This record gives sequence, C-alpha cells and structure tokens, in this order.
Amino acid sequence: MDKYVAKTAKTPSLVLMFGGTFDPIHHGHLRCALELTQVLPVKKVHLVPCQLPAHRSQPSATAEQRLEMLNLAIAAEPLLYGDDRELLRAGPSWSVDTLASLRQDYGEQQPLAMLLGWDAFLGLPSWSRSERLLELAHIIVLARPGQMHEPAEEVLQLLDKHELQAGESLNASPAGRILRLSLPSSFEVSATYIRRLLANKQSARYLLPEQVLDFIHQQQLYQSKH
Repeated sequence: MDKYVAKTAKTPSLVLMFGGTFDPIHHGHLRCALELTQVLPVKKVHLVPCQLPAHRSQPSATAEQRLEMLNLAIAAEPLLYGDDRELLRAGPSWSVDTLASLRQDYGEQQPLAMLLGWDAFLGLPSWSRSERLLELAHIIVLARPGQMHEPAEEVLQLLDKHELQAGESLNASPAGRILRLSLPSSFEVSATYIRRLLANKQSARYLLPEQVLDFIHQQQLYQSKH
C-alpha cells in the first residue's frame, strides 16, 4: 500500500476517471486500471472512451466499436466500468466536462480523481478550463522512469501548490491534490503499434485480450486500405 494512500475506516474510497480513445483497448490500459485498484483505496474506475479527442486525431474505430471492445475486456472485473458519457455528448471531449458530470453523479464529498500520464500532465496548463480541474477532482500522474521530461515553470508551480505530501491521504478530501505514482508493472503497449501490426496482417496476440482481438477480426478493423 502506498504511504500516501493508506485506507482507513473513516475515509471513503476513491472514484477514478481513466479517459482515452481506447482504439483499441489493450493490456497496458487494463493492467494500469487493475493495479490502481490494488495500490489505492478505489471503489470504481470509470474507463471513459472519448468521442472527439481534443488533442489527437480521430479514432479509427467507431464510438460503438470502441465501447464494445472496452466492455468485452472488462467484463470480469467488477471495479472497472465502461462509461459512455463522452460518446453521448456532442462535440470535443473535454475532461473538465466529464469530471463535472461525475461530480454531479457522486456529490460534492466523494473523493474523485482523474488519471493522466506524465506527458499529458506536462500539457495541462493548455487544457480547456484547466484551472477548474483541481476544483473538481484530484489528479493522479503516472510517472514512468526514463520518460519524464522536465516540467515548465507553470507545471512546477502546480506541483508546489497541490502535490500530496508524505503522511497525507488522497482519499481524505474530495479534490485538489496531485499524486505522482509509479505502478508495479509500468509496461508499455501502444494502440498505434497494435493498429500497425493489424494493418500489416501481423499478429497482435498477447498485447490485448483475446475477446477484443476476436471482435477486431470479426469487424475487420484496422485493416490496411491499400
């Protein structure tokens, strides 16, 4: 158990928001989500496929296909939940809107946290209504050794003001703190790499669940257009 997040009977469990294109969902996403429930006091992880990514290209698979793959992958994990709220919302998928929606669902006192990779966190000041994010939720930053570029001054100020300190508990307050966390496995799997393998008619087995791979083949997804 992490020294920052010891669970006690007096503190509620966290609700986590884990967003992404999930195009397709793979073992990197799934292992990360599962390990979060093992190292943090978590009662639910909302895996939220985005409709229109604000900072990257449009997904290859449809919203319905990506949600179906997600649900196939997490069917046996009771703490993981496929959340379609961004797919049902028109326009770009802004994290602040999703957090506001989750906050409305769970109430003002529920500890709520958004998961970000280190590189995404470095770009946080440029996000839509970024100042509102920490009013709505905590931020958990997944740090991977060897991939940690130096933060800009604005990000350093955020860490100085909001980073969780030793002896503090992330689930002791509803929002407002930043936790840098390294997960035990921290292995890299890229959806881009998986799509490239499939486009080249090469095997992607063991990079994503078999039921997801079967669905991809049934739907003829990620095939080369040439």
